[in-house]
Amino acid sequence: MPTVISHIAVPLAIGLGLGRKKISKYLLSAGVAASVIPDADVIGFKFAIDYVSQFGHRGFTHSICFALVLGLVALIAHKKLDCSRLSAFLFVSVCAVSHPLLDALTDGGLGVALFWPYDNTRFFFPWAGIEVSAIGRGFFSMRSLSVLASEFRWIWCPAIVMGSVLYFFSRENKLRLR
Repeated sequence: MPTVISHIAVPLAIGLGLGRKKISKYLLSAGVAASVIPDADVIGFKFAIDYVSQFGHRGFTHSICFALVLGLVALIAHKKLDCSRLSAFLFVSVCAVSHPLLDALTDGGLGVALFWPYDNTRFFFPWAGIEVSAIGRGFFSMRSLSVLASEFRWIWCPAIVMGSVLYFFSRENKLRLR
């Protein structure tokens, strides 16, 4: 998995790129939370849940279905998120599904159960160039520095470009540039 630090790149790029009028600070916070929640499944290690189980790491919490459920929760809470129902659902769902998609681009682990509950198969993308983050090892090791460098190259740089493009083409921000 990419580190928890890099999973937030997608919601930050979209939210900051589109601006506060489209993505409120509350909705942005919900999107950031949705982008990291799938890794709460690591608690299963403490309860002896096998990694390959659908309830193990990168199991059901790394599925499109789970991302849509988080989107529905946001839809219900749209007033507290200071946005429309559609914005809440779409933004939170996209942020949540970005997590397993990024994990499917890593070079380690068992893949992600993207299509759970219909299929428990774990998937990787054909290109898996993001170095996988080690679970349970020291964060400030040479290996972690290598992982962070890989994430900067393959996650943060594209996110910065995506956020910049969204910012440039966003109507709210176009008016500011004039």
